[in-house]
Amino acid sequence: HLVDAHWYQFPPMNPLWHALLGFVIGVLGVISVIGNGMVIYIFTSTKNLRTPSNLLVVNLATSDFLMMLAMSPAMVINCYYETWVLGPLFCELYALAGSLFGCGSIWTMTMIAFDRYNVIVKGLSAKPMTVNGALIRILGIWVFSLLWTIAPMLGWNRYVPEGNMTACGTDYLNKDMFSRSYILIYSIFVYFLPLFLIIYSYFFIIQAVAAHEKNMREQAKKMNVASLRSAENQSTSAECKLASSSHDHFPMVHGVDSIPSHQLRGYFRDDQDQPSLHDLGLSL
Repeated sequence: HLVDAHWYQFPPMNPLWHALLGFVIGVLGVISVIGNGMVIYIFTSTKNLRTPSNLLVVNLATSDFLMMLAMSPAMVINCYYETWVLGPLFCELYALAGSLFGCGSIWTMTMIAFDRYNVIVKGLSAKPMTVNGALIRILGIWVFSLLWTIAPMLGWNRYVPEGNMTACGTDYLNKDMFSRSYILIYSIFVYFLPLFLIIYSYFFIIQAVAAHEKNMREQAKKMNVASLRSAENQSTSAECKLASSSHDHFPMVHGVDSIPSHQLRGYFRDDQDQPSLHDLGLSL
């Protein structure tokens, strides 16, 4: 009763493709778990990296880590048996994990983009992020994600097997308007809106960096030198690296509930001073 009639019109997938899909998902799962685990370990064990901004990076790595840890083994098992064999309950839990961690990851990337926009574009006029501010953002992300995740389990849409029957997700084939309204609103607030905000933020970040580079070249010409950059400025600052780190680490798509917030505030130091434009390589 969970499988939509739409899927019965297609012939079974070639067993070779099931084997290939299971192998690829298994390899990517191992790489993601190890890679994101390393990110979490490095950022939490290195004193200089324990900043409020990096709390968001740790949150992103944790979300991606848990997603692949929860989903890739089930996918590999089902690919081996060439159909969903874990029952209706695990189908819901599998889809729930994908929705929860997927939503958590994309909104964490949005918060990282906002933070980089705040530091690089606004510069000295921006209010620096604190540990409390980062924790509030992370809490908001997971509450927001959880609300969207449990909605199908409460009757607003549902989680069902899909495609080649080795995975489960939201019932986007249901023609009922109430069910379709979930897919529409979910798509807006969990995909299109954060995507737009990320593009918006990085557009102005790139614009600010490009304007700075242009000014540097013009000043260098006036001073008749090859470059105004010192050896120190030529090495990319940690803050600029953070603008891309959220997309460069293992993004195979957890909150801090189990850790008291006062411990996190002590462990992750507040930024004592807002990074200057000089530190970011954005001033003359």
